[in-house]
Amino acid sequence: MGEYDFVNSERPECDQDIGGNNSSSGLNCLLASCMYGYEPLASIFSEVRKTHATAIDIWPKIHGNQREQLATMGEERFTEMLNQHEISLGCITQHQLGPFELTAEMRLAQRLGCRTIVTGSRGKKGLKGRALKQEINRFLEKMKPHLALAEEVGVTIAIENHGNGLVGSPDSLKWLAELRPSKHLAVAFAPYHLPQDVGLLASLIEELGSAIAVFYAWQYGDGCYVKLPKEQELKQLPGRGNLDFGPLLKVLRRINYSGWTEIFMHPVPRGIPILETTNAVTVEINRSREYLEDRLK
Repeated sequence: MGEYDFVNSERPECDQDIGGNNSSSGLNCLLASCMYGYEPLASIFSEVRKTHATAIDIWPKIHGNQREQLATMGEERFTEMLNQHEISLGCITQHQLGPFELTAEMRLAQRLGCRTIVTGSRGKKGLKGRALKQEINRFLEKMKPHLALAEEVGVTIAIENHGNGLVGSPDSLKWLAELRPSKHLAVAFAPYHLPQDVGLLASLIEELGSAIAVFYAWQYGDGCYVKLPKEQELKQLPGRGNLDFGPLLKVLRRINYSGWTEIFMHPVPRGIPILETTNAVTVEINRSREYLEDRLK
């Protein structure tokens, strides 16, 4: 491991060990299955180690269909395939279910050795100030029984900051981190959904600290809701768009971040791979990873 490792031989204290074994880059790399669209799990599993990741994040429809593939093949076969490729299930993403319907997913995660589930928030949107704090408190109160199960099964529920959710603004993230009743509730930090201001993002990461369980290496670029030429669409990826990830990565290193780092983007329409071939997707993810490594120097 080198000078710039986020995770070193003496693991730093954090909420819990939610990352996997770090790659040669020093990042706890997590590969999102939906980057390959609806490709079979067998094909995607072969790519995980090629991207220097150690674990897979499986997505359901419409973004991917790998969660449905797991259900079809069964847990035994799924585990055999993980072992064959010497990888783990690092995360299950379940925005469709939301934070209050994760009981079955948490039990599944426990059986498969997965310690992170990403979902969204629920509550009134667009609030500010005192009203925002009160709504975050209401959300957290509703989360308490679900967090009790999360603690029982050893799973962290990571809430992604999303523009269409209660937790979307910098202030909402701060309140979530400050008021959370359990360390089994965390943040999946998505720069895409925040102002593309490096100083603001770096400051927010530092303030959230150990509350971050997943860091999406993902920027706004030219957006992801309108069909664009591929070169513009790819601007969501690190090193493609204008956002400088260097200061963000260095803050993550300074706070001894030990969670997952996931190189990410959304294609248009959802459900297709980000590029036409499996190999091209892997090459593009590695291009972004190499950019991240370079920005840590």
